[in-house]
Amino acid sequence: MATRTLSLLPHLFSLALLICISLTQGLNPKCDISDQGSTLQVFHVSSPCSPFRPSEPLSWEESVLQMQAKDQARLQYFSSLVAGRKSFVPIASGRQIIQSPTYIVRAKIGTPAQTFLLAMDTSNDAAWVPCTGCLGCSSSFFASDKSTSFKTLGCQAPQCKQVPRPTCSASACSFNLTYGASSIAANLSQDNITLADDSIPYYTFGCIQKTTGSSVPPQGLLGLGRGPLSLLSQTHNLYKSTFSYCLPSFKSPNFSGSLRLGTVGQPIRIKYTPLLKNPRRSSLYYVKLVAIRVGRKVVDIPPSALAFNPTTGAGTVIDSGTVFTRLVEPAYVAVRNEFRRRVKNANVISLGGFDTCYSGSIVAPTITFMFPGLNMSLAADNLLIHSTAGSISCLAMAAAPDNVNSVLNVIANMQQQNHRVLFDIPNSRLGVSRERCT
Repeated sequence: MATRTLSLLPHLFSLALLICISLTQGLNPKCDISDQGSTLQVFHVSSPCSPFRPSEPLSWEESVLQMQAKDQARLQYFSSLVAGRKSFVPIASGRQIIQSPTYIVRAKIGTPAQTFLLAMDTSNDAAWVPCTGCLGCSSSFFASDKSTSFKTLGCQAPQCKQVPRPTCSASACSFNLTYGASSIAANLSQDNITLADDSIPYYTFGCIQKTTGSSVPPQGLLGLGRGPLSLLSQTHNLYKSTFSYCLPSFKSPNFSGSLRLGTVGQPIRIKYTPLLKNPRRSSLYYVKLVAIRVGRKVVDIPPSALAFNPTTGAGTVIDSGTVFTRLVEPAYVAVRNEFRRRVKNANVISLGGFDTCYSGSIVAPTITFMFPGLNMSLAADNLLIHSTAGSISCLAMAAAPDNVNSVLNVIANMQQQNHRVLFDIPNSRLGVSRERCT
């Protein structure tokens, strides 16, 4: 099959995936809808409802290459989780998580409350925000001195043992992290946090005091992982370690989905597959991927490419922060080759890490991820990215990096869009059902 490299063409418009769509197209997103009950609106970080959207649209190629690079950095972060003996994900660790959170939710912190947009991340544990006086921070700050319920935790607090390399400074539990060309210094703190209508007192988070480099995002982070400082661990009595989200399609007019916390209102008709625990990457949500079907054909994948291995940390994870699904190379090659065969278009071109792109419109076969008790079928909107002009389409998957610590298949957020994904930790199961997110 002929393959050539796609050159950077100046006439291509912005990537629809980044949602750089103007109001002149007739869209009027409702950005001021209040969160209610235990349900929060979820926005894409580049949507019209986000103050963090790009100020100037990028070319399609620039957008794709930028997002691929950030996905690559996130996979390197996953790889770093098995480098040491720690069994938790450190606060604010991981260069990609720091660089480019994909989905954001509203949270109120302090008394009186101050509103922040926090990155929603299932592969990180703790919350953190930039605080007043933070050196090097680039956006809004949490004014801790104006909150009557704020407290800095001392070194004797049990939570201090759950952060990396804690140090004592003026009786405060402090920590420092270095990642890439950036670093942060933060104090471990507590304050009230409000999510939708739920008030959570004494919530532990990192209050950032100093940053260097350009990787720290402006809005802070809300960790939905499985570690001791995660939202689930700190609110077990309230939410019963259960939550679900529905990530909207990048084509959704309102660009908003939902994060539903707790057991109330969760779908009844939903199929489940077991959640697995992997001590080498204990905060991640592992599932057992047993096969992949392209169209009606179950492709031939070596069992080792899908194997769950607690010793090495290998397996398959569901992640809200990676954009494009990555499969271990033998699995990806098998899926890609069958996809190409069924498209029956000899004019295959490449763009960066995407090696299966086409000029003109194509009819894409359905791809189905097969888990015990659950099949997750992906329609064209979950599989293809398009130039706004409609002239180029790419299969939105790629091979995982060839690294002994990165033997991971990552089911990413584009493939999860317009699905309700339910994390039921007490029953060690993950549910998926098709749902139109609005």
